[in-house]
Amino acid sequence: GSAFTCPRATNRRSWLYRLAPSVKQGQYIQATRRTLLSSEWPVVDPTPRRWGPLPLAPPGSHIDFVDGLQTMCGAGTPALKDGVAVHMYACNAPMTDRAFCNADGELLVVPQLGVLHITTEAGRLRVAPGEIVVLPRNMRFSISPKEETLAPESGGCRGYVLEVFASRGFVLPELGPIGANGLAEPRDFLQPTAWYEDRACAEGFCITTKYVGKLFDCTRSHSPFDVVAWHGNYAPYKYDLSRFHAVNTVTDDHPDPSIFTVLTCPSYEAGVAVADFVIFPPRWLCAEHTFRPPYFHRNVMCEFMGLINGSYDAKAAGKGGFSPAGASLHVASTPHGPDAVSYARALAADTSVPVKFDGGLAFMFETSAMLQLTTHASDPTSSTAQPDYAKCWEGLPRAIIPAQME
Repeated sequence: GSAFTCPRATNRRSWLYRLAPSVKQGQYIQATRRTLLSSEWPVVDPTPRRWGPLPLAPPGSHIDFVDGLQTMCGAGTPALKDGVAVHMYACNAPMTDRAFCNADGELLVVPQLGVLHITTEAGRLRVAPGEIVVLPRNMRFSISPKEETLAPESGGCRGYVLEVFASRGFVLPELGPIGANGLAEPRDFLQPTAWYEDRACAEGFCITTKYVGKLFDCTRSHSPFDVVAWHGNYAPYKYDLSRFHAVNTVTDDHPDPSIFTVLTCPSYEAGVAVADFVIFPPRWLCAEHTFRPPYFHRNVMCEFMGLINGSYDAKAAGKGGFSPAGASLHVASTPHGPDAVSYARALAADTSVPVKFDGGLAFMFETSAMLQLTTHASDPTSSTAQPDYAKCWEGLPRAIIPAQME
């Protein structure tokens, strides 16, 4: 969790009482399987990017959560516990007699399609689209896209993953003048209760560990999920995004999008996050005399966006648009904002009438790190690439200054 000498307020640790010590395992051997999980992001390009929906795992294939991970972008290095990585996943098979351990950082998983059944050393969690789960550094876990009691064939799962290398991990944001209540409430975060199995594995139980970006396998004779009890404050947790208490203006103009922060990973610079997890949930829009969609801007942060369901109020949906299971990336200093269709719709809106936006659930991974792309994510010929994305702004008109103002 954290160093022994961290201040009490930030110290994270748990005691696990298991049937056999964790040291009862074989030697680590570097994995040779080919995956799109990477700690190298060689493509430096400030061009705005957008991708269509991530394809599901092909029918008849057997792709588990770890093998289905593909890295989109990142920055920094896990060797110095500094930086982030953004992944997506598509899987259709359980991690049978296999667990994953991430020594590099904490994982925030955002399911878009399919329920994830997660077994961890601290217990079990069921995480559906519309919920998130945070899996702490060093916590071993297995993920299945189906109930164990169901038939072997199951529908596919896909979603998004934000990995932070920083040692502190995710915490709730400070509320400042908002006060003691609002945004994500501590009471709505759920941790598992202890669950264990005393199970021998005739062919061995494989534990895949990611260490400084490389994958290593070791084998145990029994399941590692043999923790009969635990106590402490270092454990996985889930959160239902529908429990988020949004705040917004009730007069005019725009508060900053930081009001939609669910979780943040603080940096050592006050007020600056290594990464924020931000959502744009169903909410009332009632600002008068205001262009209600997110405004056009450039900033010092990099923004990776995804769409869990429905649509986003600043981008057109449909084929070639911003769709569920798709993604976009706008890096620091690159201008971005609503497309021409959304712009025209917002200008025509009667802002004297409150409107409830309930047509979708979008989110953003925002980071102060300067994100770079992996080779496959930057490929303009891939099936999901939208190389003409920037054309969505071509129809934006120039403003005309009235004669009396010249």
